[in-house]
Amino acid sequence: MLSTIARSAARVARPATRSLPTASLSLAAARGLHTLPQLDYAYDALEPHISGQIMELHHKKHHQAYVNGLNAAEESYAKAPSPKDQIKLQPALKFNGGGHINHTLFWKNLAPESQGGGQLAQGPLKDALVADFGSVDAFKKKMNTVTAGIQGSGWGWLGYNPETKKLEIVTTANQDPLLSHVPIIGIDIWEHAFYLQYHNVKADYLTAIWNVINFKEAESRFLEASKQ
Repeated sequence: MLSTIARSAARVARPATRSLPTASLSLAAARGLHTLPQLDYAYDALEPHISGQIMELHHKKHHQAYVNGLNAAEESYAKAPSPKDQIKLQPALKFNGGGHINHTLFWKNLAPESQGGGQLAQGPLKDALVADFGSVDAFKKKMNTVTAGIQGSGWGWLGYNPETKKLEIVTTANQDPLLSHVPIIGIDIWEHAFYLQYHNVKADYLTAIWNVINFKEAESRFLEASKQ
């Protein structure tokens, strides 16, 4: 259920990786409202790489809108009089549910430089990146190229493929959550994530964000995923 997935994301556990639930969504609203997660750092803590203004708007306005939209969609789903009416609500559930899941992961994905942001220590994640991409720099370059190539809005992901047991770079459109892989690192390429600071120069934003990527969090996700 979307409620279960969103709460798992908030606890930084592995989210569902195969399909969005449908049949049991009507039970979700009864389990409590989704809420905006608190950040582990101040809005201006990622400066100069991501401005405090962007972070505050992104978190308070954009993410809150997805939370509100998901709660409203689940409430409507629970009250829908027929399967046809429930099906009509699937786009709203997917968009707002995905936005909530993705952003909950994204905030944990970031850390101030003073708290280790941008620092990838020697360990299992670094070893896997070198094994799967040749080097950490080669991985970053490919990740930036693939993410910059998204047409319109979406997300660039470093994901763990449970079938191949490898790290792979994939993208999702709009607010679609990553279902084919376990998300390790996600980069929001919607304009609200960067435009006030970087305008239409996506490349500069993608270069800067590596300075505040929380690689400790990414490694924790990778280790959890690779146990499966």
